[in-house]
Amino acid sequence: MTMLKGGRGKRPNGGGNSGSARLVLLMAALSACVSAPQQPYAAVQRPQPTTSTYPIKPVANPPKPFQALDVDQREAPPPALVSVVRNLGQSFNGKVGIAVRRIGSDWTVAWNGNLLFPQQSVSKLWVSMAFLDAVDRGKIRLSDSTTITKKDLTLFHQPTAALVGNSGWTTTYSDLMRRAMTQSDNTANDTLLRAVGGPDAVRGYLARRYIRDIRFGPGERLLQSTTAGLEWRQDYSIGRNFYAARAKLPMAARQKALDNYLASPPDGAAPSSIVQALAKLKQNDMLSPASSQLLMSIMSEAKTGPQRIKGGVPAGWHYLHKTGTGQELGARSTGFNDIGIMTAPDGTSYAVAVMIGSTTEPIPTRWQLMQAVAKAVAANHEAR
Repeated sequence: MTMLKGGRGKRPNGGGNSGSARLVLLMAALSACVSAPQQPYAAVQRPQPTTSTYPIKPVANPPKPFQALDVDQREAPPPALVSVVRNLGQSFNGKVGIAVRRIGSDWTVAWNGNLLFPQQSVSKLWVSMAFLDAVDRGKIRLSDSTTITKKDLTLFHQPTAALVGNSGWTTTYSDLMRRAMTQSDNTANDTLLRAVGGPDAVRGYLARRYIRDIRFGPGERLLQSTTAGLEWRQDYSIGRNFYAARAKLPMAARQKALDNYLASPPDGAAPSSIVQALAKLKQNDMLSPASSQLLMSIMSEAKTGPQRIKGGVPAGWHYLHKTGTGQELGARSTGFNDIGIMTAPDGTSYAVAVMIGSTTEPIPTRWQLMQAVAKAVAANHEAR
């Protein structure tokens, strides 16, 4: 695998104009180069009608230092793609990880591909995989229903909260999975997580599939409250209570909590591991063929992040994906991610991950970076 070294370190009118200019100049300079030819675990129990939070466990594998560009040499990737990924990683003002893997081949090109980046809602993908694995093993059915009450609500983006009245709201797990994956609904995702057996079940699933360097955190409520410097209270799930409590914290406390999260994210994942898992999903090595196709079909309907990687995918190509976005503090944005599978008109597919751990660059500059990766993949595609 080819690994490139990097990292320094919001809004559209945020800081970082010099970084934006550098990236624009780099994109122009690179255009010619880009376009040139060239173990078993306990069985899952039926879900119980209880609300759970999960403790944050000590992390066994600490983050690795920044590393250089890494290319898997068992097969040769396009040299121009290697050059573009290197230059994009070097020029971006922030901590960024990029990985591209041609599915069915034996190469990955990555910048900081073995470092752990905060996933945020990218981790919803592993919940859905673990749930579908339980379906494949006959432990649960997508058609099973569950009732969500106010005690089950989380925070941030949760459209299902509007459907939960005093008596709760009943729906199927199939519906919840679609909401979690296409709308990034936190309450829908946490409900699936409880049904499958909690974080340990997801970790066990990834281990059985031999996926390393992908951590799974404690669930949305504990992850986000700890990142903000708060202890979770269920009333934070109502309205803007969480935002109000967070705003009352001293800035030093918020800064320390965010720094601690970024230093060793409990939901951290390596971009190279993510593209490996995506490749295995495409090849039916993560789930049964039926479950693989179902999940990828749902991912193709995602409504989030249309200007991230997807914005750079050319006409005639197909892209399915999952995004993730973390908390902000002042000018600093964290966990701005997009991961997915690009498929060329000839059927060749590439697993792609762009993960911005921390940056002060405005949103359009982050979009430019992500779109540049997609354009480089397409421009350097070589038909089978």
